[in-house]
Amino acid sequence: MERALKAIDIVGLDGFESAYPKELSGGMAQRVGFARALVVDPEVLLMDEPFSALDVLTADNLRNDLIDIWQSQKTNIKAIVLVTHNIEEAALMADRIFVFANNPGFVRKILQVGMPRPRNPQDFKFREIVDQIYALMTTPVGARMPEILPKAKIIDIGYRLPNANVSKITGFLETLASPEYANKKVELPELAEALHFEIDDLFPITEALEILQLARVSEGEIELTEKGKLFAQADILSRKKLFSEQLMQFVPIASYIRHYLDQEPDHEAMETVFLKELEKKLTKQAAEHVLTVIIDWGRYAEIFAYDYDTGMLSLENP
Repeated sequence: MERALKAIDIVGLDGFESAYPKELSGGMAQRVGFARALVVDPEVLLMDEPFSALDVLTADNLRNDLIDIWQSQKTNIKAIVLVTHNIEEAALMADRIFVFANNPGFVRKILQVGMPRPRNPQDFKFREIVDQIYALMTTPVGARMPEILPKAKIIDIGYRLPNANVSKITGFLETLASPEYANKKVELPELAEALHFEIDDLFPITEALEILQLARVSEGEIELTEKGKLFAQADILSRKKLFSEQLMQFVPIASYIRHYLDQEPDHEAMETVFLKELEKKLTKQAAEHVLTVIIDWGRYAEIFAYDYDTGMLSLENP
């Protein structure tokens, strides 16, 4: 009991020892999570995106509180390992940042932050670290970081498409074509800040634009391709036509579905047909994700129709 009360005191929940969960705000509930971890007196604290579900102000307060707990030496904690997709959060909190790559997963780069706390997000060195992480995450593994010409992103039928719906893709293209960003390379951190995007929101959209060859991303910067500029300036019908052309040319699963439907006598097929094809290369969950994305893209491009109730894809009034 004494250790529990001490943990509650450390995380600033004095007076709420007898409170029910329904009486606690999101931030207070997260503090309870901190207290639960501290009560066992750990030497290493493991945290998996502890602030991702909180609003911006609450998350900022809890980050500062966690750093205060760490620096106060009121606990036995020797190290904190924190997983995050928020680049600025990593730069604000960490002494070392491990940037991971995928397929297969490995540590691509270890960055020593070397900045005293509290840290100022407007400080030049802070922005330099953020920019360096963005550059690492948008430059292909094996490519030289400086002065490289970005290559088109080529994918196969089993590629796990990013979770970016058409409305987000369209809105992002319009933003890049606006007078503030038109006809130049734009830094991704600048865009993320201007649009109030987290990394989980930003990267799927930029990856989709790369796949569709509507934009190029390199060294933490993005710029529209000529097709991207045409799309942003076009009317609704012209956008659909251009999107359809890019989809059929650069996304193999889209052309596979269309060609399959073209060859069927009644020009229709159940979605399970395409799930089985995707599951030859992907897990069941990943295959379902890819099919959901491609149905959204394909219906917008009018290369096929989809009946949600029956799970039928067809060429009828696509």
